Amino acid sequence: MSIIPADQNLFLVDIEYVVDLALVEPHMQAHLAFVDEGYARGFFLASGPKVPRTGGSIIATAPERSMLEEFLARDPFVTEGLIAASVTEFMPRRTVTGL
Repeated sequence: MSIIPADQNLFLVDIEYVVDLALVEPHMQAHLAFVDEGYARGFFLASGPKVPRTGGSIIATAPERSMLEEFLARDPFVTEGLIAASVTEFMPRRTVTGL
């Protein structure tokens, strides 16, 4: 059984900080609450910081790209102008069992 519903598309969200990390930290709790909402609403499958910590990455799913982009626009990191994010839709041809 797949964790990706048949009517969903997959996306890679690449996030880069555009300000010093010290300016990001005060908004981290609000961002993490937003991430929790992304999981609760079924958008996010995996997420976390990059190494080194220059931003983050999200593997997401949504019926349409526009739905995901509208949701991502509410991220406090976006509304505060702390990040640049790019969304890439992709079609997985192979996955591990369960994905």
